[in-house]
Amino acid sequence: MLFNSLQYALFFPVVFVLYWFVTQKNLKWQNIMLLAASYFFYGCWDWRFVFLLAFSTALDFYSGLAIHHNETKARRKMWLVISVCINLGFLGFFKYYNFFIESFAELIQHFGMRPHYSTLRIILPVGISFYTFHGLSYVFDIYNRRIEPTRNLVNYTLFVSFFPLLVAGPIERATHLLPQIEKPRRFSASGAVDGLRQVLWGLFKKIVIADNCAQFANMLFDHPESYSWSTLILGPLFFAFQIYGDFSGYSDIALGSARILGFELLKNFSFPYFSRDMAEFWRRWHISLSSWFKDYLYIPLGGSKVGMWTKIRNTFIIFIVSGFWHGAAWTYLLWGFINAVFVLPSVIFKGNKNIDIIGKGRFFPPLGDFLKMMFTFFVSQQILWVFFRARTVHDAFSYLASIFTGQIGEKAFEVPIYIILLVVGFMFIEWIGREDNFAIEKLGLRWPKPVRWAFYYLLGFLVFLYFGKEEQFIYFQF
Repeated sequence: MLFNSLQYALFFPVVFVLYWFVTQKNLKWQNIMLLAASYFFYGCWDWRFVFLLAFSTALDFYSGLAIHHNETKARRKMWLVISVCINLGFLGFFKYYNFFIESFAELIQHFGMRPHYSTLRIILPVGISFYTFHGLSYVFDIYNRRIEPTRNLVNYTLFVSFFPLLVAGPIERATHLLPQIEKPRRFSASGAVDGLRQVLWGLFKKIVIADNCAQFANMLFDHPESYSWSTLILGPLFFAFQIYGDFSGYSDIALGSARILGFELLKNFSFPYFSRDMAEFWRRWHISLSSWFKDYLYIPLGGSKVGMWTKIRNTFIIFIVSGFWHGAAWTYLLWGFINAVFVLPSVIFKGNKNIDIIGKGRFFPPLGDFLKMMFTFFVSQQILWVFFRARTVHDAFSYLASIFTGQIGEKAFEVPIYIILLVVGFMFIEWIGREDNFAIEKLGLRWPKPVRWAFYYLLGFLVFLYFGKEEQFIYFQF
């Protein structure tokens, strides 16, 4: 069930009515109803994987209890290792089995051997990378005595499987979401209105911006040999807006849906294309994943409180693992490696200090910050996104070579003016709303009511105009 589908447009109002009007007076039944809705939502993808989700949830729930109740460090570590190995074992099998088999076969072929191997037709369970990390953070926090385990299986299961975040995040923490699940919630009209506004903006990002940019990005990346270098420059640009509109749009719909139900999820995007260096970019892009790797991988490795060479090593480890988390392909590993290279100057020269909002309190940013922002945007979309989007490493280098060597293609390429206007208008709204949680959180609140509602109706009209394709979200494959 996609957020941008008619099914979700029917599903969510039913959940809303049952949640706020039928079960509101009883927290236990309210959580049970949400849990049933979440499993139904997940089962709409493939009901067989519901059992995998349930097993992973039960494993981490009972592992957390065992870790907490055992006083000896050896037994606590034993339960932690069991949980981590089984969780990563499932993730590795479904996501990486064929990659490792094929890569090993290619390796030994270079030594003159002809291996006989077979791959499996493995269906990747949607959201497995996300709910696996939900569970792992829970057992890590219990092991490190940051939290105590919950003894309520329903509450914990809802924490793992809450439908707005189940298939593509944000990656929640038990310290943040579980307390909200365990305490009574009351309907807030202002919170629901904010949630609807965020859902509307998320749908606009996905359906109007991302899906329209996708068709042009696909044309250029699928047949780069047909176009000139000056045209190929547009491919990464279109993909940059596609993936940002796609993933941040999903996050906005998830956070907005949760807010309507009385929950505050972790913020996952903070206007990353307005960053002044790549370190800042990664503090603003997929924030929940970046912070997860920081807390559970980077800091245990020593973080920044180590010597310079160890700090550099840790930076490469975290970005390469992050790249591999995104997908089982050498392109993602190389993408992670190159990200680490571009982050290194901030690590080495301790320049990782851009934590404020660019041009805060003013419309135009300082010239120096503007130039840094444009360079960072160029690096992210003209280099890094090429490796993320390309099917193979060879395709990525070939695409970049076609740009930098001045390839001359014969096929014409025209971008409709309405696409340019939509993207420019979208980025303008993102810019003026960059100090808020999402771009239209406060936009228009001081406008005359007819003007404000005309703006909302315009967004709704554009969503309705392009609605119907039900294009899958990019991050569902991760």
